[in-house]
Amino acid sequence: MIEVKYFGAVAEKTKCEFEKLSFPEVSLQKLLQDLNEKYEFEALTFSVAVNQKIVSKTTDFTLQTSDVVALLPPFAGG
Repeated sequence: MIEVKYFGAVAEKTKCEFEKLSFPEVSLQKLLQDLNEKYEFEALTFSVAVNQKIVSKTTDFTLQTSDVVALLPPFAGG
């Protein structure tokens, strides 16, 4: 199971903080595409982290069943 965690506006859109999804093998792009079709994220801006490391949404990355994917709101700081 791949665990997907949602934060900020993404969590508000999904109405949940996390979910576990079962895929035999899936790319990060395919996962994001499936989630976009399910939740209609197109108006949202977010970053993606896999196992607590920020990755590009366009990275050709194959997820493993034990991976944790987080969809994070834009960062602000100072």
